[in-house]
Amino acid sequence: MAEAKFERHRQAWTQDEIQKLHTLAKKGMALKQIAKALTRSEESIKTRAKEDALNIAKLR
Repeated sequence: MAEAKFERHRQAWTQDEIQKLHTLAKKGMALKQIAKALTRSEESIKTRAKEDALNIAKLR
């Protein structure tokens, strides 16, 4: 099984993306859903959430 390629690999986060991440995390959205909504990898979402001290819902 081939890994998905992300076009946005290692691109800096924009203020809009950070704000959206905070909003989605506070609504209790799952990690997979947030990653899809922001078109970023789950690992990227986890890393940024940890930097911003956000709690992300477990995988559903």
